[in-house]
Amino acid sequence: MTTDATTQLTELTHLISEKRAPVAVIGLGYVGLSVAGMLARCGFAVMGVDINMARIAALQAGRSPMEGEEPGFEELITEVTASGRLNVTADYDGVRGARVVIICVDTPVEEETHLPVYKALRGALASLGPVLEPGALVIVESTIAPGTMTTLVIPTLEASTGMQAGEDFYLGHCPERVTPGKLLYNLTHLSRTVGGQTPDVAAAMVTLYTHYVEGDLDTTDLLSAEIVKTAENAFRDVQIAFANELAIICETLGADAFEVRELVNKSPGRNVLMPGAGVGGHCIPKDPWLLIANVRAQYEPLLIPAARAVNNQMPYRMVELTRQGLAAHGVELAGARIAVLGYAFREGTDDDRDSPSQYLIAALEAEGALPVVHDPYVRAYQVPLEAVVSGAQAVVLMVGHAAYRELDLAALLAVVALPVLIDGRHIFTAADARAHGFTYLGVGTPQAKSDHAHSGSDAVLRS
Repeated sequence: MTTDATTQLTELTHLISEKRAPVAVIGLGYVGLSVAGMLARCGFAVMGVDINMARIAALQAGRSPMEGEEPGFEELITEVTASGRLNVTADYDGVRGARVVIICVDTPVEEETHLPVYKALRGALASLGPVLEPGALVIVESTIAPGTMTTLVIPTLEASTGMQAGEDFYLGHCPERVTPGKLLYNLTHLSRTVGGQTPDVAAAMVTLYTHYVEGDLDTTDLLSAEIVKTAENAFRDVQIAFANELAIICETLGADAFEVRELVNKSPGRNVLMPGAGVGGHCIPKDPWLLIANVRAQYEPLLIPAARAVNNQMPYRMVELTRQGLAAHGVELAGARIAVLGYAFREGTDDDRDSPSQYLIAALEAEGALPVVHDPYVRAYQVPLEAVVSGAQAVVLMVGHAAYRELDLAALLAVVALPVLIDGRHIFTAADARAHGFTYLGVGTPQAKSDHAHSGSDAVLRS
């Protein structure tokens, strides 16, 4: 870095410290909108850019476009839009003059090859280039395959700007660690890995994030930051896969996986996670593939793809449990009315990206079953709960929403056509469900030795 570039970065860092550096956030999804809102609350002038016109319209009206339980989120958006510190647009001209640009766009993987698809990132970089301010700091918060900053981001921006990275503008990578349902808490409390093109760039980034991040801000290089984020989610995926495979082993042998889990976890250093109906969301299903994307030509990993295969099979395991539950009553899956409770990938949120329920539903339909879906947060399925479960020949619990944890089993029994309850989130115990007269099957739960008959009830179903 030349003396002029160092001086320019020092001046930018000073502007950031005084909140006088205009900020642009590209991509106003769960991550980008949270970041834009927090920076605006801190006192920065923030311009948000997104191509989703419905999202832009909601924000321009002062409304949060997100549904689900996000503590403090709606209040944050109302506050910063009313104050004028957060403005939004679909026009990249709004980025002109920004001294800090944060990119928060999707980076999915291709379904067949599992290789990253950078359509959104390439588009954002191409649109940003012509309006990028000389001397600006560009931070990519999107999760990307290790090596992407140097092989894609830098050459794309240099080509579209005619400027040189590290001399005429500065680059960093600071991947987010947020979770739907805990967006603002995680954004402010969790530590961050701050990867800079140089140590001075990383220090400037720390100056920015210090304004709202209470957790540790650990500086490193670009590549290490890329690896850290993808590795932490790949590690989580492997842990979940072990829990799921153990659950299936226990089911097959006739043991209770939850009792086994509790006893295993009494051993120091052991922490078997909870098994479940599948892994969804925008991060865990794809980040393991991003981690290994740029090494597969030299080394074909074994563990990470195996974990993905285990977790991907869980919605289909739920189909098999449903088949078994119906068979206990002499009913075939084809033609059966199946109430699917939950479509979001995570409880308490409307985020349905890569939801396990979508695979369950597709598999049920392929078998000729008739799934009907309820979710209190996902707009397409916000229908009366009783209308969905009434007449169902099986009820399949896919998400641990509070509405389902509060279900009255006696009332549920009164309205279903068959007492078949398939539990993918351990919402009920087998003993309780079977005591109410249900044929209960769940991930990690041994089957009962005898079936229970349907007994009526006049209780009222909670919705």
